[in-house]
Amino acid sequence: MPTYKQFPLADTAEGLTEADILSWHVKPGDTVTVNQIVVEIETAKAAVELPIPWAGVVTELHVEPGQTVEVGTAILTIDVDPGGAAAPAPVAAPAAAAPAEEEEMKPLVGYGSKAVVTQRRARKGAAPAAPAPAAAVVAPPAPAPVAAPRGGYVPLAKPPVRKLAKDLGVDLHALTGSADGGVITRDDVERAANGSAAPAVSAVDTGYDPATRERRVPIKGVRKMTAAAMVQSAYTAPHVTEFLTIDVTPMMEFREKLKKSREFAGVKVTPLTFAAKAVCLAAKRTPDINAVWDEAAQEIVYKDYVHLGIAAATPRGLIVPKVRDADSLSLKELAAALTELTDVAREGKTSPAAMANGTITITNVGVFGVDTGTPIINPGESAILCLGAIKDQPWVVDGEIKVRKVLQLSLSFDHRVVDGQQGSEFLADVGALLADPAMAMTY
Repeated sequence: MPTYKQFPLADTAEGLTEADILSWHVKPGDTVTVNQIVVEIETAKAAVELPIPWAGVVTELHVEPGQTVEVGTAILTIDVDPGGAAAPAPVAAPAAAAPAEEEEMKPLVGYGSKAVVTQRRARKGAAPAAPAPAAAVVAPPAPAPVAAPRGGYVPLAKPPVRKLAKDLGVDLHALTGSADGGVITRDDVERAANGSAAPAVSAVDTGYDPATRERRVPIKGVRKMTAAAMVQSAYTAPHVTEFLTIDVTPMMEFREKLKKSREFAGVKVTPLTFAAKAVCLAAKRTPDINAVWDEAAQEIVYKDYVHLGIAAATPRGLIVPKVRDADSLSLKELAAALTELTDVAREGKTSPAAMANGTITITNVGVFGVDTGTPIINPGESAILCLGAIKDQPWVVDGEIKVRKVLQLSLSFDHRVVDGQQGSEFLADVGALLADPAMAMTY
């Protein structure tokens, strides 16, 4: 007889309580293998692909893309013994059957609560139940039914593509993906948006109300988490922000030298790379900047390592992935780590673990042409450095006005942990290292 198991929404990160279903990679009737990716979800921190720990045939999807569900909720039912018999219509279990125990099987490590097998066996010591007729098979236990996807079809597309489609008013259900496996690409969406017969989209699909000329988007996922974290930080840590303007012409000249060197061939070295190295070096001289206030324990915790956060703007919102032990990396290694970090973030594949337990953060508003800003400290940290745009400006050099490459820095720090002296010393150190990279030799 068929053996049904329910696949619960997993707790993919410590403290996760809910997640949004982004897209299904399977549909009812599909055969799946152990550890096959079946669904992509968006937590408060990242988009995560979940594998299923069993092989079998998918019988039902309980949640539509776009819905928010709580951890532990069954989102999929699978028949792990499809060769046993065809799945009949649901009927009640025979009255003569003895009370039964639920057989359990643990899913993959770290993936939430256990799923339940709905085929039952008699309790020890109980009289054996009479064999049930073929039509009297226990139906798969399902949560409250939800509306099925249109025609049972769930469009496959990555989160950035889904956002683009939503922004352009394109219904993904009306598209056929051009990538392998029928995955819908950015080009597919843009072609549909620019076509002469663009698919009609309702106000429900886009959140746009023609009567009010307003569009409403639910607050959830990364945006919800970012907002909560910033409010918590702003109202918990007393922020102080200091500013420093520096001549980084020597840094930019050094960057050009590195580009031509054999050692850095193919390595992407940016101003952010130099700033990351400067922060790591300066933090060793001012350890307060890399410490954190522990309110519950009434302690200041000093970190003997630098897990450097890099604020990254992605199609899903602001995230802050970390470079682990950044202080132990060479300039070349740091450049490679930053490139990988930003590439993964743009693809929407940053894992929750990659965004946890940072010690200090850099945000680069200069990439948008902005001179400076007053950044908000990430919870669990005590400082954040903001890089402005590097611009040609008049600068006094040896008593003469010359055109130089000028950069504005701003540093926000938690005044409970960092006094004005320590904050100023740290910012001055970072500025000195960026103004003259040779200063690193003295650190």
